[in-house]
Amino acid sequence: MLRRLASLPLRRPAAALLAAGVRCISSGSVEITLPLNFWAGKRRTGPEKCSKDIVYEPATGRVLCQLEPCGAVEVDQAVKAAKLAFGYWSKMSGMERARVMIEAAHIIESKREEIAEMEVVNNGKSITEARLDVDSARLCIEYYAGLASTLAGQHVQLPGGSFAYTRREPLGVCVGIGAWNYPFQIAAWKSAPALACGNSMVFKPSPVTPVTAVMLAEIYAKAGVPEGLFNVVQGGQETGSLLCQHPDVAKVSFTGSVPTGQKIMEMASKGVKPVTLELGGKSPLLIFKDSDLENAVRGALMANFLSQGQVCSNGTRVFVQKDILPEFVKEVVKRTQAIEIGDPLLESTRMGALVSQPHLDKVLSFVDRAKKEGATVLCGGESYVPSDPKLRGGYYMTPCVLGNCTDDMTCVKEEIFGPVMSVLPFETEDEVLQRANDTSLGLAAGVFTRHRAGERPGDDRVLLPTEDCVCGDGRCRQPLLDHPATASQSCALRQRL
Repeated sequence: MLRRLASLPLRRPAAALLAAGVRCISSGSVEITLPLNFWAGKRRTGPEKCSKDIVYEPATGRVLCQLEPCGAVEVDQAVKAAKLAFGYWSKMSGMERARVMIEAAHIIESKREEIAEMEVVNNGKSITEARLDVDSARLCIEYYAGLASTLAGQHVQLPGGSFAYTRREPLGVCVGIGAWNYPFQIAAWKSAPALACGNSMVFKPSPVTPVTAVMLAEIYAKAGVPEGLFNVVQGGQETGSLLCQHPDVAKVSFTGSVPTGQKIMEMASKGVKPVTLELGGKSPLLIFKDSDLENAVRGALMANFLSQGQVCSNGTRVFVQKDILPEFVKEVVKRTQAIEIGDPLLESTRMGALVSQPHLDKVLSFVDRAKKEGATVLCGGESYVPSDPKLRGGYYMTPCVLGNCTDDMTCVKEEIFGPVMSVLPFETEDEVLQRANDTSLGLAAGVFTRHRAGERPGDDRVLLPTEDCVCGDGRCRQPLLDHPATASQSCALRQRL
């Protein structure tokens, strides 16, 4: 048996593949001319006279491509293609669906570097982060492929020899509306559970980052899904409205801002469509004096500056116990100033460009307002111009740490969605728990302490961290790539009696 295993062809590790290869693209060298809409198994062009939106490359500020927004005719064609594919896909067994999804995951693995590079070009995040996003997408698809064959109903024994049973049935055509911070990953997170359950999907990416969702559509097609099972329609608010109100759409899943989520819920309610919303956050990070300071500093940096701070679950309200506040602030500022900003396609870069010029302006305006309200800029918070001439039009800023913050400041209450950390002192556990929960944007939470729940001296309560907590025992933990919690939002089944 050992000889047989030794003779099997093995995949080369990703690191070896990277070392053996040469980067195919560089910042400022890409221009996309292929159509970005996809339905019924292939890329589609829009109407000849339709207006086109310009998409920019964040790293350089140059034009990357032109987007053809979909109108009522194109949306209807995509939904009809999805409805037709649903008829075939929903009749397949879970095992049959799983085989196709596993094949899609294998294709993603083989195209890891290509997908990651395009994600960087379109989004501006560093290549090291983009690779992990592609891995997360692949592992999510693998996870739900494993669940596809386990979906089952219930058998209930009734009096008199009678019985009842339930069946779990797919809903039909699901709509996914993605955000610009994790374009490829969110497309996979929304489609994988929906497809595993037997549904089809029409996905609309953010018009700011339209490129990689269509790559996923081509991967699914190559893996063997029926034509029209996963479709991509490009556009902004109008396209999203058409999808939410289409009579053949059975469910809507959205990731994005609170105001947009409210509008989507209102539109979907008119058709009594179930809606899943993953919206904004202003998450607290609690750092107690008994924590491992080195670990707490690393956790705070990750929780604020990952993906240029453009993460909804980031721990942007950093509560630090007063006993360790000076030491913590000194170390955080030192390491924040050392973060290498620049070309996101370089391996050495740790912070790339923000996604767009309007968003960069918005983040910088939050810093200006924080100063006016009494906060102190301990470091960063300014536009940054890289030395490389080709990057000088890009959307860069220096990561910012704000001190002297209070709970009533705008920078503490509102989601900034950029590399801005607000540091707030606290004295007691009762105090900080009350302050941490005083928000309308609760999404995640983190606690740094050496004591487990209920072990703090004199504390007989149990602190229960949420699923998204950074840690609970003093060890900073990277999120598991194959954790399905966020992906389950698109799992669409009805239980029929």
